[in-house]
Amino acid sequence: MKTKILSLTLLSILSMTSVNAQDRTTVTANNSEISDNLDLRAVASIFGDSENLDDFERRLNDPKIQISNLDLNRDNKVDYLRVIETIEGNAHLIVIQSVLGRDSFQDIATVEVERDRNNRVQVQVVGDVYMYGNNYIYEPVYAYTPVIYTSFWVSNYHPYYSSWNWGFYPSFYFAWTPFPIYTYQNHINICINNYHHYNYVNYRRCDIAYNNYYSHGRRGNAYERENPTRSFEHRNNGYANRYELDNNRRTQKPNSRNEVALNGTRNNSYDTSSPRNVRNQNGSRDESSELSPRTYSNVRSQESPRSIKNQNDSRDERRESIPRTYGNNRTQESPRSVITQNGSRSESSPRSYGNQRSAESPRSSSTREFSQQRGNSQRSEGNSRGNANGNRRS
Repeated sequence: MKTKILSLTLLSILSMTSVNAQDRTTVTANNSEISDNLDLRAVASIFGDSENLDDFERRLNDPKIQISNLDLNRDNKVDYLRVIETIEGNAHLIVIQSVLGRDSFQDIATVEVERDRNNRVQVQVVGDVYMYGNNYIYEPVYAYTPVIYTSFWVSNYHPYYSSWNWGFYPSFYFAWTPFPIYTYQNHINICINNYHHYNYVNYRRCDIAYNNYYSHGRRGNAYERENPTRSFEHRNNGYANRYELDNNRRTQKPNSRNEVALNGTRNNSYDTSSPRNVRNQNGSRDESSELSPRTYSNVRSQESPRSIKNQNDSRDERRESIPRTYGNNRTQESPRSVITQNGSRSESSPRSYGNQRSAESPRSSSTREFSQQRGNSQRSEGNSRGNANGNRRS
């Protein structure tokens, strides 16, 4: 009997632990769009502020700035981005690669710098096809000439090649945990130098340099080989590149009235049930929400103790039932009279100060006539009494 009780107890304990184990769920916040984790405008921004390519690589991996949010090897740490360079004539092809493991790299983007015959320098930041789609290119226009230009076209120049690899990183570097996408996007906007301009273009200037680099088999594609169905074309069917995807995101309406749209503007249409009135897109207030207890348009609410001011700056004369108004027309209950638009006073007020006195006022013209008649009668009585007294004396 005891053995049966013990066995039943053990079975009940096991069943309870299995139920609790089934109730536990693990939530992993993974973003399906890889290209959201590195903004190429930020790459162009720090390139223009760098002194040389070594400084550029340091800025890409600076934990204080945190330009990148890429975690391609899924170790819950942001990947180190190394920089290598190749030269073709007057063109410098600077490749940004994500370090995924020992001798395992994935190309993320390229910074292509070219000087023409007139010594004018053109810079393009091009996203990798696998990461960003075809011809996703930003062409920065710097507010001043970057110092990094002076390091390229010098005698005995050697292409830059990063000396850091998996497990061997500079002393300033430490890997940080990736942010959620919305947090990263809010953070990266602060890191972009707004004195520069970043123009989107769909053509590449250094085709020869990139084709030579690609054809020689130097392109890093370790993540692409492991995930052939994770290219931009497969992730976003129907979009050529990240630029078209961003345009589609901007056209989507926000779900909340307080949500800021992706193009940087707020949604101007609000719910009409709000206690405040509705501001239209043309900047004027919506006059249809008169049921609101507080409105701030040119037309005030009917429940307001003050009068309604029309758009032509004249007061509404229909608000005679309101106890106090401050327009050109005053109510009948006001102790003062109403000044009409032609400058004359209304006769319905008990006290008026216009050209015409109110009929109900104690100082109106009818009262004056009554007082004058009374005065005349009193004078006539006085005269008659005086005459009678004179006759008596005589």
